[in-house]
Amino acid sequence: MRRGSSPLLDRAPREPRSQRGGRPPRDDVIYRELLGAIIDHRIPPGTALPEDALAAAFGVSRTLVRKALLRLAHEKLVALRPNRGAVVARPSVEEARELFNARRLIEPVLVRTAAARIQASDLDALRAGVAAEKAAFARGDRHTLIRLSGDFHRRLATLAGNRVLAEFLSELISRTSLVIALYELPAIWPCSLDEHAQVLEAVARHDAEAAAELMHQHLDHCEAQLDLTGNGSAVDLMTLFAHARAAPARQTS
Repeated sequence: MRRGSSPLLDRAPREPRSQRGGRPPRDDVIYRELLGAIIDHRIPPGTALPEDALAAAFGVSRTLVRKALLRLAHEKLVALRPNRGAVVARPSVEEARELFNARRLIEPVLVRTAAARIQASDLDALRAGVAAEKAAFARGDRHTLIRLSGDFHRRLATLAGNRVLAEFLSELISRTSLVIALYELPAIWPCSLDEHAQVLEAVARHDAEAAAELMHQHLDHCEAQLDLTGNGSAVDLMTLFAHARAAPARQTS
């Protein structure tokens, strides 16, 4: 993972680098669109990502698509297969367990530190995030709930003040999203909202040990929701990225 330039730490608020006129480069747009679609499970693990199909879906050249896929491969969200093209990464059961083990080592430490450093303004933002999660759950918006759940974990991590660990954890969270898409039990929604609220209130009390223990239990519970099944399905890339497609360039004689 590239340190200092990765967008993993704070995906939603951070804007991509801009070009002249304030518009982000098209490869940034493609990267962020693909990233969001992978993380919130609109593109399942194992889905092929043909460069020509994506180029048509976004209305851009294959060169720009390739740049975005290389970034995603660097973050282990896409696998680049020689002579066969790119696919959304499909973590093995062993990798799934290793990801949760890594998070159990890192995340309680970060939340413990965050509990000691938290400010009132930070709590307001975190509580607003939990409220948004509950609203997404109430309206049955699974994609938004998945994204907001990851944001909750990322925001807590940033409050610990260790950017290197927070960036590393953010990559683990993104890869965990692939694991959930593959192995979560049917009819189970990701990440218990009540558990997020419990962790947050322990942090608000500056109860570092309770916050760390609750986070550990929360990760145990998330892993317990997994099974060993997962079925892929075809994705219509043209429809999925229609809103982000570039207008065709005008031809001049």
